[in-house]
Amino acid sequence: MRTRPRTARLPSATARLPSAAAHLTGALAARTGDEMSGPALALAGFAAVGSTSGAGTLLACVTVSAAVGGPLLGALLDRVRRPGRLLAAALSLHAAGLGAILLGLGRLPFAVTALLAVVAGLAGPALSGGWTAQLPRIAPADRMPRLHGLDALTFSLAALAGPALAGGAALLFGAPTAVVLAAALVATAVPVAWSLPAAAPDHRPPGRRPPGRRGGGGVVAVFRRGPLLRATVTSVGCATAQGVVAACLPVLGARALGGSGRGALLLSVAAATALAATALHARWPRAVPPGRVLWGGALVQAGAWALAATGGPVGLVAAFAVAGAAEGPQLTALFAVRHEETPHGLRGRVFTTGAGLKITGFAVGAAVAGPVAARSVPAALLLAAVVCAVSALPYARDRDGVRAANEEPGRRSAGRRTVRRRGGLPGSSGRP
Repeated sequence: MRTRPRTARLPSATARLPSAAAHLTGALAARTGDEMSGPALALAGFAAVGSTSGAGTLLACVTVSAAVGGPLLGALLDRVRRPGRLLAAALSLHAAGLGAILLGLGRLPFAVTALLAVVAGLAGPALSGGWTAQLPRIAPADRMPRLHGLDALTFSLAALAGPALAGGAALLFGAPTAVVLAAALVATAVPVAWSLPAAAPDHRPPGRRPPGRRGGGGVVAVFRRGPLLRATVTSVGCATAQGVVAACLPVLGARALGGSGRGALLLSVAAATALAATALHARWPRAVPPGRVLWGGALVQAGAWALAATGGPVGLVAAFAVAGAAEGPQLTALFAVRHEETPHGLRGRVFTTGAGLKITGFAVGAAVAGPVAARSVPAALLLAAVVCAVSALPYARDRDGVRAANEEPGRRSAGRRTVRRRGGLPGSSGRP
């Protein structure tokens, strides 16, 4: 009697996937640890070295190296079979790097400790762009607009909780304990990253290059594709302005709020309004097209920093509240544009390159603002306003680009699916 051969039952892929809630929880923990690490390292560096310049150099080494680490990490994420495991390794490196910096302070020459900070900073984009780029692996496309809003919400929550946790831990247990807690929070995200699924197998004939990779990697994709370039220029410009404002915080606190340490409270105001605005935007993610949110948010932040230049306490609080309310939805819109416009096979590179550019822009803004703020804080704040306003110009100069960026991702994807049902474009692979 002939029997039908039994087919092996493959394990369900969805059974191994982390849920969206677990993914976002891991992102929140890692990003809170990252937000803690800056103030904690500054406090630990000041305590060990005894100067603000040494602490500032340490932070600069951690942030500037992200410009190199972003594209490198993204290229590897797009090429490896298990990107989640590489992401987990990057998170482990960042957490271990924070611990190594702490151990090196006061025990090793400062140049060696600074080198450790550079190495730790290489993995910094894993906590932002590298993590966000993995969202499509655990959720269908129709859920991405809402998930992008929730993902952006984790940034606002981390920005609100991180500095407060760092200050509280340093006050109660000392600055080294704050650094250890920051590293531990980053490490808690490692199991979630490790459980991400493998990349889909590539069934193209040998020798055929994957679509979207013609002409280079993530950096080329960012600078050749109009929507990605406009979104990147606007977001990096706003991040640079935020770096300028961050350099002014101690003086603003001393002059308007009665103490240099109180300047950090203004960041809490911005983080709180960013959190509220992001939550509202996540509830109705398609209410305003992403392109409009990007350039509109840049102009609103420009007006906020111009208001902050007036110097009064009420004006300062209002300025930071308005800037935060514009910054939160702007980040959600940035994720939406990257998700829709990134070519196939370049998602990791584009997201991590963009994250590295933003981190570097913030560091450059803080470095440039130092000498300007030493002479005139209002002039530095007006510089931040000008940088934000200029960053919106790519949308104003290209009307076709504005319409393309403002078109809803869902509608564009639907149009692409219609083309595929009708037979697709000549030579197309059927992939976006």
